[in-house]
Amino acid sequence: MFGKRLREARMMRGFTQPQLADAIDVALRTYQQYEQGIRNPSFDSLVVLANVLDVSTDWLLGRTDEAPFDE
Repeated sequence: MFGKRLREARMMRGFTQPQLADAIDVALRTYQQYEQGIRNPSFDSLVVLANVLDVSTDWLLGRTDEAPFDE
């Protein structure tokens, strides 16, 4: 769930994987593994991701289905 929502948010906000990896200060491969569900971000990185993508951590984690995007 997390990886899918992370990818959805990244694409809706117009970021490439390298751009978002740079924005949250992680290696590209690390970021790619977040989207693939191979690894999870630290709590600090999760908060930065939510802030950069302008979504809630609850939405990223699948704790709420409230759409974070204007549809």
